[in-house]
Amino acid sequence: MKNRPGSRTQSRPSSAKHRPASRDNTVKRAEAENATSLSTAKKIEPKVVEIPSSLTVKDLAVLLSVSPAQVIKALLSNGVLANINQVIDYDTAAIVAGDLGFEASEAPAAEDVAAAEEAVSPEAEEDTSLLAPRPPVVTIMGHVDHGKTSLLDAIRETNVIAKEAGGITQHIGAYQVEIHGQKITFLDTPGHEAFTAMRARGAQATDIAVLVVAADDGVMPQTREAIDHAKAANVPIVVALNKIDKPNANPERVKQQLAEVNLLIEEWGGNVVLVPVSAKKKTGIEHLLEMILLVAEMAELKANPHGRAQGVVIEAELDKTRGPVATVLVQKGTLKVGDSVVIGSIYGKVRAMFNDKGKGIRRAEPSTPAKILGLSEVPEAGDRFEVVADEKTARSIALSRMRQRQQEVAITRAVTLDDLYAQIQEGQVKELNLVLKTDVQGSMEPVRSSLERLSEENVRVKVIHQGIGNITESDVLLAQASGAIIIGFNVRVEPGARRVAESAKVDVRLYEVIYDLVDDIRKALRGMLEPKYQDVVEGHAEVRQLFKAGRNNIVAGSMVLDGRIVRGAPARVLRGEEVVFDGKVASLRRFKEDAREVAAGHECGIAIEDFDAWQLGDVVESYRKERVGQL
Repeated sequence: MKNRPGSRTQSRPSSAKHRPASRDNTVKRAEAENATSLSTAKKIEPKVVEIPSSLTVKDLAVLLSVSPAQVIKALLSNGVLANINQVIDYDTAAIVAGDLGFEASEAPAAEDVAAAEEAVSPEAEEDTSLLAPRPPVVTIMGHVDHGKTSLLDAIRETNVIAKEAGGITQHIGAYQVEIHGQKITFLDTPGHEAFTAMRARGAQATDIAVLVVAADDGVMPQTREAIDHAKAANVPIVVALNKIDKPNANPERVKQQLAEVNLLIEEWGGNVVLVPVSAKKKTGIEHLLEMILLVAEMAELKANPHGRAQGVVIEAELDKTRGPVATVLVQKGTLKVGDSVVIGSIYGKVRAMFNDKGKGIRRAEPSTPAKILGLSEVPEAGDRFEVVADEKTARSIALSRMRQRQQEVAITRAVTLDDLYAQIQEGQVKELNLVLKTDVQGSMEPVRSSLERLSEENVRVKVIHQGIGNITESDVLLAQASGAIIIGFNVRVEPGARRVAESAKVDVRLYEVIYDLVDDIRKALRGMLEPKYQDVVEGHAEVRQLFKAGRNNIVAGSMVLDGRIVRGAPARVLRGEEVVFDGKVASLRRFKEDAREVAAGHECGIAIEDFDAWQLGDVVESYRKERVGQL
């Protein structure tokens, strides 16, 4: 009895010892074979990437969808030391791509890309026999609180919600309404600033501007701005006289004010259509839409619905679930799901497309807004899109544009007073556009008339917009879109406008004496303008405590409020609105150490050369001298 269990105990391990070994070997062999087949498959079908003749380390990382650190590490392993912005050639990039599991091929030559770009150029000639009528594209503009949003809502409710169950389910920045079987496309933008920002990027998306004016308020500053923006874009204007139901409405006064800003309505012998409406009571809406269609009919709006689509981006965003999403307006051709598109230096393939009601669609014809998915990145509003032959071509064009953008300091040559004469001689400028801002209305007319009298045989001086008050971002956007110079008379430049002007390279000139203003423009027209210099503020610091430094010197313990204070730079001491001293920062200290500069949010000790009459609350304004021209 004792041996039998023992024999069973001994025999089981013996058989069990061999069976699992056999199974393990079989499993290991299968895994090895699978690993071999997988590695073989990877070698047979690696991911192929097109690499241009030269690109930066950062661009290569984007192209390979890896981090820049991985690219730099691969470069180091091959004996190449490079930073993220360093340019590498194709051979080096191909080696790195191979090390990271990619197969590299050289991107098409620049002439091939140029040929592809020329094929999708909006200026390319097309067969006029293929043109067909298209819906008008309308932007609503006007003064704040005059009812732009209410009018848009009224149009939407009466023309869309009544026909669509559940109403508009998805807002995409543009939508279509239908009246008497004809469609109208509305761009739902924040107003004339967005309208002009798009135009500044080369996107003339609007056919008709609807100017909303409140019957109880009349023509206001933003109304005038909207008129000037629409006129600069050379689009017809339809006036929607809103709030006519109000007891204090005065339509005749508004008509008179419109005439004063050179907007003469048909009733007064002009060619501008005026339609009384009430967005609140939804009266006159249908008549307004009919008038828009009439103006569109007179304009004979047509586009070629055949061939590859081209158009403009209305708005774009990064959706958490769907990735980059762009709302586009098709201007010619027909956009279809599956099309390869290029938008500036961004490319992609249209994976899905939705209309303004959130419904999936397969195609979008001219003047149709659509939301598209499938882009590599988020484009900017105002960027043009074009459909190309395939995704490979789209990627090549996008990479070419990216390199070109990096290499060029400025794509377009801005008009400045400094080089105005040279541009006139080259035939680039035949009309000098000006945006004029003055401190009071009394200064406006003499300044404007003096400027317009300077027109010469080769160039005409034209004030495209005038206004009272400081120079704003809206003024800069209009100047950028129209190639204009901004003239300020006894006014300042708002901080936001200054930043936009610097990035857009818009020339802003400030004057306090009318003679100097006129003289500079005259000299610029004749090539005799001498360089001038202006003060550019670097930062402000508030004096909060005073310390004695030695026998006669006083140091101002200060907090830097904005910008920076620089040692050795010119500085003013401000007491309220008054400048009490203008000198130079002689000493600048952080705690007990000398500092070259101190940034906003930090405390410091400031000593101004030859100045000791400090008071608590004084403000030190550090500035630098800069040649007048670009801000």
